Amino acid sequence: MKYSFLDVGFTYTSLKEELDAAYHHVMDSGMYIGGDAVSAFESEFAAYCGADYSVGVGNGLEALILALRAMEIGDGDEVIVPANTFIATWLAASQAGATPVPVDADPVTMNIDIALIEAAITERTKAIMPVHLYGQPVKAEPLRQLAEKYDLKIIEDAAQAHGARDNNLRTGKLGHVAGFSFYPGKNLGAFGDGGGVVTDDAELADRIRLLGNYGSKVKYQHDEVGGNSRLDPMQAAMLSVKLRKLDEWNARRGEIASVYQEVLAETPGLTLPVLAEGVESSWHLFVVRNDDRQGLHQALLEQGVPTAMHYPIANHHSGAFRNEFGDQSYPVTEEICRTCLSLPIGPHLSLDQAGEIARIIDQVARERTKL
Repeated sequence: MKYSFLDVGFTYTSLKEELDAAYHHVMDSGMYIGGDAVSAFESEFAAYCGADYSVGVGNGLEALILALRAMEIGDGDEVIVPANTFIATWLAASQAGATPVPVDADPVTMNIDIALIEAAITERTKAIMPVHLYGQPVKAEPLRQLAEKYDLKIIEDAAQAHGARDNNLRTGKLGHVAGFSFYPGKNLGAFGDGGGVVTDDAELADRIRLLGNYGSKVKYQHDEVGGNSRLDPMQAAMLSVKLRKLDEWNARRGEIASVYQEVLAETPGLTLPVLAEGVESSWHLFVVRNDDRQGLHQALLEQGVPTAMHYPIANHHSGAFRNEFGDQSYPVTEEICRTCLSLPIGPHLSLDQAGEIARIIDQVARERTKL
């Protein structure tokens, strides 16, 4: 039997009637930029996160860039970022005009190593941008203590962590502002690009909205040099439908993660993900580590189990940042990039299928240790 790593189509077929109705509502409205569908989703998503405001934008990268710009973080400033993350986090700081300052990963959680952040802070540091990588929130309280001590902003990169919690606070409430991605493969994904910014700061929300709308609040009056980054109403309408299923789908991801943790607990050669105390992951990804990652990937593929690699090239080794950071060393990040392997996870899988996948992985891994 062949399994799917990801099945975005499942989110349509399982909600077809409601999604089709949302499509027709937008089409019949004649409002194809902004409008009720966008404002409704913004209100719903803010409430879901427990925040006061949500602003729909074009994508997750622009959510972070706009947050930085709205906070007037740019030229000459530094932003603390994880070394181990998708490149968008670094790009956001760079495209806002600031300098990303990488901090190595925690070898257990694979998130930013909070113990290393203070040493990276300088007089130019203006913000810490933690990434809730793979869906696991970064612990908020020690970040808040650093932010208060050094007068820094906390900008959450929550692109993979819709609905995740730290001590019962959802992502979006753990810092000053949070950027979300609604890319189709996310836990809360649109059927195209989309993003959102969540905050409790009314002034900040207004400025983000202004910057994403050509620097304009009133048509033809442009108060700042803004851009065009707005959430499409069709995507907003679809997201409103899917938001109502998010907790249920996240729960399924958590159940699948529990199956993997149980069946693979003694599997030789596999390092399983570990959650920090008090956090609830959204389990966007289930990332294991294996010294022969490529060999295991190929062997599992031959057994009908697809896996993926998030992210095999460290950002400081990428062409985009090699000139600036290539001579630096982030050993934990480099080891994660060399060994990481993501297993299939998502609401498209049943628990029986998850069990079958886990047993195949265990068997293949055991056989490979004998080679």
